[in-house]
Amino acid sequence: MNIRIKIRNWLTEKYLIVIRKKHDFSVVGSFNVSFSRAIILGVLSLSVIFFISLVLTRTILRQWFDPVYMETENTAKILMLSDIVDSLSLAVSQKDAYLANIQGIISGNEGIDPNGMTEMDQSNPKQDSSVNTVFEPSEATLSILDEFSNSNLETSNPIGISTGSFAETFFFTPIKGVLTAVFAPKEDHFGVDIVAKENEPVKAIADGTVILASWTLDTGYIISIQHSNELISIYKHNSVILKKVGDLVRAGEIISIIGNTGELTTGQHLHFELWYKGTPLNPQEFITFD
Repeated sequence: MNIRIKIRNWLTEKYLIVIRKKHDFSVVGSFNVSFSRAIILGVLSLSVIFFISLVLTRTILRQWFDPVYMETENTAKILMLSDIVDSLSLAVSQKDAYLANIQGIISGNEGIDPNGMTEMDQSNPKQDSSVNTVFEPSEATLSILDEFSNSNLETSNPIGISTGSFAETFFFTPIKGVLTAVFAPKEDHFGVDIVAKENEPVKAIADGTVILASWTLDTGYIISIQHSNELISIYKHNSVILKKVGDLVRAGEIISIIGNTGELTTGQHLHFELWYKGTPLNPQEFITFD
């Protein structure tokens, strides 16, 4: 009983709080308070704050007051970005496989795997022999390989091959300048060299898709475009490439800047090539450079 009486007295005992002015100690106001009243006021204050917070978490202000909301939003963004990264990774893999197949056809190699693996990679004994990973060429690919494996490139007339397909097509001039080296396939020079002013822009000769935009030790910055009618244009020794693989370009659109990159160059110029079904064409027969 003594403990209960002491607790009750402690809760109900009132204390007087007086507020005075500092300079003359005059009383401004006073009020009495007890521990029981302070506890009740504290509980009421916490209840009001909790209720207000609960209301705010259900309104447009919940992003500042509801931690679960922010966590949910961040999780959704992470999942969305993950899907985007997966999609981009798949698209890049498909473009790499397409580019590898195009390069294989141009160079005359067979057995290109859609995932970019060569026959040497596929002959790895660690792979399961029961799974056929060798890429089967399509009928179109076989016909292209057949056509050019039976023809003599040194004596064949590339213009005669291409006349029926795009002889009347208008090609933009990639760059205006002075021709310093002509088409000489017997000397392994499969294009023409054009010298022009410094920082002169290089333009696409026709509509197409960029299938190669890279750097090589011999030719420096190189860009290649796949056009219609199985025509490919190649631009070498650039100082800057302005397009990337997969970009769609229009005829006359700027794709690079003339340069002097690569080991096989003796000065600033553009080396330009035209290829039709794996056969080099003389660009002078189709384009005027001066």
